[in-house]
Amino acid sequence: MNLSAPGRVLARATATLALALAMATGTTGLLTGTEAHALPVTDGTFSFSGDESDWISGGRSYSYATSSQDRLNVSANTGNGVVTLSVDGANGDWWTLDLAAPSGQALTPGTYTGATRYPFNEATEPGLDLSGNGRGCNQLTGTFTVSAVEFGPQGYVKKLDAAFEQHCEGGTSAARGEVHIDNPAPPAELGLGLQVALDGTASSLNGKATFHGTVSCDKPVRVTVSGDVTQVKKRDLIRGSFSTTVSCTPGTPAAWTGTAVPTGSVPFQKGSVEVEGHATATDPDYGGQVTVSETVAVRLTRV
Repeated sequence: MNLSAPGRVLARATATLALALAMATGTTGLLTGTEAHALPVTDGTFSFSGDESDWISGGRSYSYATSSQDRLNVSANTGNGVVTLSVDGANGDWWTLDLAAPSGQALTPGTYTGATRYPFNEATEPGLDLSGNGRGCNQLTGTFTVSAVEFGPQGYVKKLDAAFEQHCEGGTSAARGEVHIDNPAPPAELGLGLQVALDGTASSLNGKATFHGTVSCDKPVRVTVSGDVTQVKKRDLIRGSFSTTVSCTPGTPAAWTGTAVPTGSVPFQKGSVEVEGHATATDPDYGGQVTVSETVAVRLTRV
């Protein structure tokens, strides 16, 4: 039996790809990124104990609670099939617990038998893994029962009541424990809106094109507005891009201005261009990025 690598265990989670609130006609919001944001547990407990020969517990009992200044963080993966709990005890202990339904299934109330070590469990098997304080199983078997579970958006775990039993390396000795989480209702997802004005300018001095518009939000955020610009003039295909960042406050559309530099030697000119605009911001509650997009035809005037 091997010691797991020393160091604090990081929560394993995958961000969910979800529609954000669209606040302007013609825009679609998408959460981007690869990891869900583990959020602190507001009210929760985690405890376990083990047989004398159990490797993980060492025959001891452990108990942690948010009311005792122990820090618990929790998140679910895409599809809510895996819940990961990380514990930072006020005494310096650290543990991670993974509970996983078989691949493609959401975690729901019920008993999951025949669990093996997550994330190496077979697709048809549930997954389980309790490790920490420098100890982990190379192989394990176990079972867990979910009495109650409720999810919100983007990996938010509102409620979890579960009990588990884990055996290392095929042994009969076991670690047995429970987790109880009761979080408040999940925050709303970040809503962004993007508006690209239908008028812009083409500079006769440097060939650049300038565009403008507004962004809207329902949480205070910094928004990056970017765009890809295409113009066809006779046989010339003129392309360029722009990017700018503005602060957005709920209830007040924030004005933005961006300037596109032509990629070739042909300048932007008076007439119509296509602008594929994007507005991106990080959701302060969930940690993922939200992007809204809008494609419009803009009429450039020469200045």
